[in-house]
Amino acid sequence: MTKDELVAKLRDIEWEDFEVKEAKSELPRTIWETVSAFSNTSGGWIVLGIKQSGKTFEIQGVGNIEKLEQDFLTTLRSEKFNQRLAVTSKSYYIDDKRLLAFYVPEVEMKPVYYNNPTNTFIRMGSGDQRATEGEIRAMFRDQSFGKKTEETIPESGIEMLNLDTLRSYRYALSQTSNLIEYRDVDDVEFCEHVNVTNKGLLTYAGLLMFGKAPYVLRYVPTFCVDYIEIPAPTIQEAEVRYTYRIPEQENIWEAVQIILRRFRTLVDAPIHIKEDGFATTDESQYNVLREALANMVMHCDHFDSLRSCIRVYTDHIEFMNGGSFPLPVKDILGKVYSKLRNPTLAKLFRYVGIAENAGYGMNKLASWERLTGTIPMIESDRTYATVSFPLKSAIQRKGETVSDAKNEGRNEGRNEGRNEGRKEGRRLTPRQKSILNIIKDNPSISMVEIADKISVSISTIEREIPKMTHILRHIGPKKGGHWEIIK
Repeated sequence: MTKDELVAKLRDIEWEDFEVKEAKSELPRTIWETVSAFSNTSGGWIVLGIKQSGKTFEIQGVGNIEKLEQDFLTTLRSEKFNQRLAVTSKSYYIDDKRLLAFYVPEVEMKPVYYNNPTNTFIRMGSGDQRATEGEIRAMFRDQSFGKKTEETIPESGIEMLNLDTLRSYRYALSQTSNLIEYRDVDDVEFCEHVNVTNKGLLTYAGLLMFGKAPYVLRYVPTFCVDYIEIPAPTIQEAEVRYTYRIPEQENIWEAVQIILRRFRTLVDAPIHIKEDGFATTDESQYNVLREALANMVMHCDHFDSLRSCIRVYTDHIEFMNGGSFPLPVKDILGKVYSKLRNPTLAKLFRYVGIAENAGYGMNKLASWERLTGTIPMIESDRTYATVSFPLKSAIQRKGETVSDAKNEGRNEGRNEGRNEGRKEGRRLTPRQKSILNIIKDNPSISMVEIADKISVSISTIEREIPKMTHILRHIGPKKGGHWEIIK
């Protein structure tokens, strides 16, 4: 009997995850590991009376079903488990044999273990695995998710802050339209309003954001915001370990300012001349990396020994954070979802325009594909959450900048674009591929509409189209004509 056939027999229940065990007259010893694993992961069913051999199942049945059910429920209510679990039980009668099933739900207050914390298990694939020491510590910290950095530090005060750092932040705030009514108040009142202090005592968030190094390391000895530039696509391929590494900074705000300056050297920020003669800078790519940095710091478990780190390789940039997303990535993207580990840090970043409004950050990261034609990778396990963005090399970006500058500075830019297109043959840039896909969907689309769809200026499209004359041409008048793709 296959799993599908067994599930069909138990069709009155949606069996998303389940574990089968033999149990003729006694509960199997491994059943408590599965209870712990389901409680700590996503919940699931335990079905007694079935033997599994590879991918096939044999219904053997159980003996005294009432005794097994009583033993199971009594153990869950005893002191062997650290929490009382709301388990559902159900019996089945299949092929003249009786089965007993228990549904174990996921709990909010993890970890769930029996006898002692080392007996904490998690569900990996279709099996139970003992949680590592780091995973168990993270579960305990997650019990106060969104609370730890909001707590105050006994016998602390504003004198433990680096006031130069605080003034730097307040200057950045003055360049926005936020908190206008608090621009002229003194530092004490300002800190109280933004929860850097609470009734005169520093919060952990305030200390992390603006604190002096000796105090930060005294109360949060694991604090670190690391940034490394590696001259290769992987660590293994690098001839030297790194070409740049951020020096240790006193606090989060100081580290963020340095990292943001490094980001500006990594991505394109083209300057567009508008019809009125004024220039605008397109910083869309930089803004995505800035959002990723803010997300990393806002969601970081600053009390864990796992170090948050940004690694810049020659072809991509990785944001690595200890811990995991509060929900699977698929359940966060495309939705307005906000569950912050460090709420005050999030608000401080939003006040100065470094982060999006709560719930929109992940979608901002996903916009990298629309901006560059390359797909970011967002992954999460129980140890690290990683967001990676493909990057053009410095040589590629330098070449494109020179080419764009020439085209901007000459009236005959369109002719040069055609020549470049012929030289490149059939190679298309990610942006050109996006243009081509848009035209395939709507051959009558205008260049203004194309520019709007991929969030670039009309002058950018006017430069790109001439480079694509080997595969694309426009038929008819400028208004009312249509595009034709040359096969």
